[in-house]
Order: sequence, then C-alpha cells, then structure tokens
Amino acid sequence: MSTATSARAASPSRLGLAGLAAAMLLSALGAGIANVGLPALAQAFGAPFQQVQWVVLAYLLAVTASVVPAGRLGDRWGRRRVLQAGITLFGTASVLAALAPSLGWLVAARALQGAGAAALMALTLALVAQTVPRDRAGSAMGWLGTVSALGTAAGPALGGALLAGIGWRALFWAPLPLAVLALALLGRLPAERLSAPPVSAGGQGRLHAAPRLLAGLAVSLLVSCVVMATLVVGPFHLAGALGLDAARTGLAMACGPLVAALVGLPAGRLVDRWGAGRMLGTGLATVATGCTALACAPLAWGAVGYVLPLGVTTAGYALVQAANNTAVMADAQAAQRGQVSGLLGLSRNLGLVVGASLMGAVFLFGTGAADPAVAAPQAVAAGTRAAFAVATLLALAAWAVSRAATRGTA
Repeated sequence: MSTATSARAASPSRLGLAGLAAAMLLSALGAGIANVGLPALAQAFGAPFQQVQWVVLAYLLAVTASVVPAGRLGDRWGRRRVLQAGITLFGTASVLAALAPSLGWLVAARALQGAGAAALMALTLALVAQTVPRDRAGSAMGWLGTVSALGTAAGPALGGALLAGIGWRALFWAPLPLAVLALALLGRLPAERLSAPPVSAGGQGRLHAAPRLLAGLAVSLLVSCVVMATLVVGPFHLAGALGLDAARTGLAMACGPLVAALVGLPAGRLVDRWGAGRMLGTGLATVATGCTALACAPLAWGAVGYVLPLGVTTAGYALVQAANNTAVMADAQAAQRGQVSGLLGLSRNLGLVVGASLMGAVFLFGTGAADPAVAAPQAVAAGTRAAFAVATLLALAAWAVSRAATRGTA
C-alpha cells in the first residue's frame, strides 16, 4: 500500500519532468530546424538571402524580446498555464508557417513561434524547482541540458532529411506531434500554488540573492560567448586550416553537441553530490582548459587536435550549465522563479549574439585577411588561435565572477 501510494505520488513528477523535457526539445528544434532550409526558401519565394535570413532573425529577436515578460507572466498567472499557452502558440504558429503563401507571412509566423518559444525557455527551469526535490535539482537540470543539446544537434539533421524527402513546409509541420505530447505530459504536473509577490522588488530577501543572481547571469552570458566561438570559428578552421570536406566538417562539428548531450545527466548528478558552487568552478576550469588547447593545438595534429579539445570544452560547458542553473534557481524566491528563469534565458541568448559578433571579429583580425574563406591555412589557424585565446580569457573571467560572488555571500 505504501509502495503503491509512493509510486502514484512520484508518477506525476516523472511525467511532468518528461513534459518539461519535451518542451525544452521543442524550443531547441524550433531554433535550429529552419536554418538548414534557407537556400530552399530563397528558391521557393524567389527572394535574396538578405530577405530570407529574417526567417531565422525574426524567431531569435522574438525570443530575446519575450523571454523575460513570459517569465513574469508565469509568476503572476501560473507557470504551467503560461507554458502550456506558449506551446499552443508555438504549435499554432508552426501551422501558419507551414501554410505560408508568402515570405512575409512566413517571417510573421516565425516571430509568433519565437514568442511561444520564449515561454518554453523561460518557464521550464522555473517549473523544475517546484516539480523535483531540491536534492535532485542538479540531475533534472542536467537532463534538460542533455535534451537541449540533442535538439540542437538533431535540428539540422532532421531538417535536411525533411527537405530532401518532402520539402520546406515539412520543417514546420514536424514539431507539431512533439507539441501535442508536451501539452499532454505537462497536464500531469502537480497543481501550482502561486506565491504572493514581494511587496517591493528591493526587499531584503531579494537584495540578499542579487549578487549571486547577477553573477549567475554574467556566467551564463560569458560561457555562451565562449561556446559561440566553436560554432563561428569551427567551420572555417576545419575546412580552411585542416582541409576537411563538407561532410567531415559537419561530422566534426557535431561532436560538440554530442558530448554535451552525453555529459548533461552525469554533470547534473555531480552537482547534486558535490554542490553547485564546487562544480561550477570545476566546469569553468574545464572550459578554460579546452579553449587553451584549441588555441595551442598545432595543425599537424589534424582533426583530432580540434575535436578532442572541443569535447573537453563542451563537457565543461554542460557542467557549467547544470551547476549555474541549479544555483541561480535555488536562490530565487518562489514568487520570482519565472522571472529569474527568463533572465537566464535572456543572458544565454545575449551571450550567443555577442559571442557571434565578438568571436567573428577576433577571428577575422587574427587571420589578417579580408575573406577568411579564401585565406591560407596558416592565416586561418592564426585566427583560430586568437579567437580561442580570447575565449580562454572569457572563461577565466566567468570563474573570477563566480568566485567573487561566492565569497561575497559566504
């Protein structure tokens, strides 16, 4: 009787966590599955790249603009309810995108899809805190990180297969079954009891958490900048410096998300066992070590000299994400978890945007060439060394910020 009762009590939590994972996967697929279709969209609508790229930009801008407001709405009206509304909006926008008769229609639908995805990004982490016991929060965060990495890796591959077999409209029909599954599973989450909002945003408890919150947001932004170096610089280095063809370049690039997916759940368990603070420092040190190796590996080592340090870097990133998200959400007041989760999502997005610009500029400066696509292998390698030297400094800066916040609140 006791065992059966316990199982029934635990079942909604497990199914609810599966629903949160499905929502996280839906968000990751939405961000990546359309990118591979840009050439096909340009041909289908007879539009230049400068116009077609808004299919991607509209989604990213909508997510960035909506993620914090979505978190606030969740805190006020119920996180599960707002998350379900976000999934419904995402699914509806997917249908509109799949039926788009013009490029303008498609761009508008993608903006709506991004607004729905903002709720997914903002509220999955917040709902973990009320679905999973505190001593297992790290494992749950690691699991969500694994799912996100799988979605990031699978998006281009799934998109390519759909394009080849069916056509571009399939890119937007594909997420619908997952959206329906997520809605069904999220209905098994425990009922929410909304906490009364604090009287003042400057209340004593909020000020106590502020240094660690700001440090967590800074760490999220900085490590996202670092990871962007692997996405921006990696293809040029693999093709231009190492001479790999497109297939082998894609295979080498996939190693990063694959490692992050494999490490995510073990990283979360390490956080639960050893504490978020200790594992955050370990993860940042690992990221810095991997970036240093990427900056120093000689061309004679070939693809192995890039892929192995890349694996170290992304494994460290997975540990950082699990530890940092766990620490920040553990400090958040119950009535503000949605807003804090939204701020984490915003810091990550801003880090990716800043990282793309910063790392691209450093890489270009390091090559000393106007066009790195036609630069000599040694010039491309010099740009890679410059970019990952800066990435190492950013990882060390994140470590210093986290240490300072830990000492300041000890």
